[in-house]
Amino acid sequence: MSEKQAGESAGRRARLRAAVALTLFALLALLLVLYPPEDLYLWIKALHIIAVISWMAGLLYLPRLFVYHTDAPPGSAEARVFKVMEQRLYRVIMQPAMGLSWLLGLYLAWSVHGFQGGWLHAKLAFVVLLSAVHQFYGRAVKAFAEDRNTRTGRQWRIWNEAPALLMILIVVLVVVKPF
Repeated sequence: MSEKQAGESAGRRARLRAAVALTLFALLALLLVLYPPEDLYLWIKALHIIAVISWMAGLLYLPRLFVYHTDAPPGSAEARVFKVMEQRLYRVIMQPAMGLSWLLGLYLAWSVHGFQGGWLHAKLAFVVLLSAVHQFYGRAVKAFAEDRNTRTGRQWRIWNEAPALLMILIVVLVVVKPF
């Protein structure tokens, strides 16, 4: 088996393991939503927090990969490794985590708060902005995959701050509920 075939096989196994784990997580979340006795509220909230943490981890790590990738010569072995890491992080972790964060978060907003409260509307606006950053990063993953990155490492370092700032604002709104 060639090195390329071995790498592809390992990639398929990793994607399969991730898909099985995400499917089980999604099924558990779906069961909790379909059978919503009051005592399941804390489980739904816990799953939402787990999904948000996973999503934020990706949002905070991906631009760091972009910084290092920017320094790698296009076509080098190092650049190829970064491409794989970026694509897997985005597709296997960040995309599903964002979807579950939205699904479970909207369920909680509807079932617990009835979509009421200025703090909730502000939080949702910041989560929309966070989702826009996520999509921006997704376009960057594609650009790096095609060796079309136009940003410097310094610009990616600055972009690394956007999700952190939005996360701080969201957490303050959820915990303090200032309005």
